[in-house]
Amino acid sequence: MKIFKQSLLAAGLLALAAGPALAYEPGTFVLRGGVGTVDPKSTNFSITEDFGAGPETVIIDVRNSSNMTLTGTYMFNQNWALDILAAMPFKHDIRATLTTPIPDSEDFATESLKIAETKQIPPTISLQYHFSPDGDFQPYAGIGFNWTSFSSTKFVPELADLLEEEIDKLIVEDSYGLAAQIGLDWAVGDRVVVNLDVRWIDIDSDVSVTSPAFSGKEKLFRAEIDPWIYSLNLGYHF
Repeated sequence: MKIFKQSLLAAGLLALAAGPALAYEPGTFVLRGGVGTVDPKSTNFSITEDFGAGPETVIIDVRNSSNMTLTGTYMFNQNWALDILAAMPFKHDIRATLTTPIPDSEDFATESLKIAETKQIPPTISLQYHFSPDGDFQPYAGIGFNWTSFSSTKFVPELADLLEEEIDKLIVEDSYGLAAQIGLDWAVGDRVVVNLDVRWIDIDSDVSVTSPAFSGKEKLFRAEIDPWIYSLNLGYHF
């Protein structure tokens, strides 16, 4: 996060030094590339059960991940545009936190460990509105549709070895949902822009396993991931 804030400050100083005003004409294409961070909500799934000694709670968290992002935008006119987000796969650790009551005490013991990992790509298509088409910088907002595809999902080796006779595979199902974004373009040349983009995506995925003990797959829980995506980009319009 410190590096992201430093990059944002540098982009702002660069924008203040920029001379040319930004004006996207109808038919303009804008290509942007940079670094994005996917920040899922803090608790993606939790369950509490009482096994006699007191309530035990298991919390599942999907952790942050950063990678390269790419967007392409087509301007229908100076205000309205179609935007497509693509990215290199984001790799996320999946952690479980177990909270159990301590006997003869009001305190709880907490243990957290990585149990699995997964990769995902979040292609998103959005309709954008640009608020200040003739300004020195151009704020915009958008709403659209996201398809998140998960792959390479697996337990950590220690857990995989423990479960190998009972579990064949861990699966995080693909997700389809709404997406929203806000952003800013700053002109730093006749055709070059610095871009800051923030998105929220509705990602809810079923987590399942396959096993020799049953045919098909069995759902374990539904993870509400719902991440924010923060990206800093350099763009070129033509």
